[in-house]
Amino acid sequence: MKINYQKKFSLKNKKVFIFGGMGLIGKEVAQAMKQFGSNIVLLDLKFKKKEFKKKFKTKSIIFEEFDCSDLENISLNLNKIIKKNGCPSIVINCSYPKTESWKDSSFSKINYQNYKDNLEVHLSSYVWISKFFADKMVNKKIKGSIVMLSSIFGKFGQDLNTYKNTKLSENMTYSIIKGGINTFTKQMGSFYGSYKIRVNSVSPGGVKGHVAGISKKQDKLFIKNYINKVPLGRMCKPEDVATTIIFLSSDASNYITGANIFVDGGLKSIR
Repeated sequence: MKINYQKKFSLKNKKVFIFGGMGLIGKEVAQAMKQFGSNIVLLDLKFKKKEFKKKFKTKSIIFEEFDCSDLENISLNLNKIIKKNGCPSIVINCSYPKTESWKDSSFSKINYQNYKDNLEVHLSSYVWISKFFADKMVNKKIKGSIVMLSSIFGKFGQDLNTYKNTKLSENMTYSIIKGGINTFTKQMGSFYGSYKIRVNSVSPGGVKGHVAGISKKQDKLFIKNYINKVPLGRMCKPEDVATTIIFLSSDASNYITGANIFVDGGLKSIR
């Protein structure tokens, strides 16, 4: 039987929910999904109408205001959004929930409350959103795909030499959160596989224009220190992450679940 490989990559008319959809990576994922013909719902805290129209120039993308940090009402709020927009077959979580104390999460500055609050708001929201939608897909007999955004620092510790003589510092909680997402991805892949729901995560290296949810501007010395360690000699671009998510969302990856895909320019290969 001849296989239509182009069709395997098709996402035409697929209903997609993108959490953190107005963020650096989320917007790029939405652009990619739009080109593949998906019906997209962006979920994020802030909605700048001019920015949204300028970026997407289409009525086929819907914006829904959603606060991942409102854990007490997370299921209630998600049910409201599903009632309004229907249940997706693809869920992508690019959100970056954090508290105001996030910038003080280095080993030298962090306190227990900071650690506890950020761990809960980030890791717990990722866990519950993924489980919530997987269960909805099961109930509606939808063969779906869930993709969570992780990081190389979910597997490796942060190289302190990269931060040397810069204004940046390591983040104690970040690796704990992303390591938890990686492990939960495996557990979900195992449990929901029999329901034909695939769950995977993507681990980018250092992303150009992004400093762990703190600043959109990166220290020039940090960039130099970082790319000197990367075999491909550059930072990760948002589109590098978006194309990987497209693959994991499509039937081209229909035998992949419980996996964590590195998009790191080869950094993993030398660590």
